[in-house]
Amino acid sequence: MKKSSNGFSLIELLIVVAIILIIAAIAIPNLLRSRIAANQASAVGSLRTLNTAEITYSSTFNLGFSPTLVALGPNGTLNPVASAAGLIDEVLAGGSSGVAPTLNTSAKSGYTFVYSPGAADPAGRIDIYTFTANPVTDSTGTNHYFTSESGVIRQNSTGAASTTDSPLAG
Repeated sequence: MKKSSNGFSLIELLIVVAIILIIAAIAIPNLLRSRIAANQASAVGSLRTLNTAEITYSSTFNLGFSPTLVALGPNGTLNPVASAAGLIDEVLAGGSSGVAPTLNTSAKSGYTFVYSPGAADPAGRIDIYTFTANPVTDSTGTNHYFTSESGVIRQNSTGAASTTDSPLAG
């Protein structure tokens, strides 16, 4: 009587499962690093967008920089006004970011953005501002970013970034 040899043996299946686990163990950390790099690139891009929006706000409304982050966001109509200029999207303006709603905080791509306008001068103009971008957790990013009205984006890998940190290259 011949023994039927249809299918795979238990040993063969275990070897295949072990190979799949080894490949996954190699691939998953690379995937996480890629995600962190993408989040960090998004944060830098968002800070560039925010700097451009502030310059556009200042030149369009002739009031200095915006009093709040929300003022840079959309107002639902096609007519921009100083309190809702429509220069950045709703997420970056803090409208649907998942962060506790405030006028100067938003979150996007694993980073929390905080806007700090300077004090208004006697004419009501705001002449300085800062933005910080900090990772929500270590798994969403490792670098902290800072920018101001100078437009220079600065980075710190150990803690919150400030004016004394090194600027990004390029």
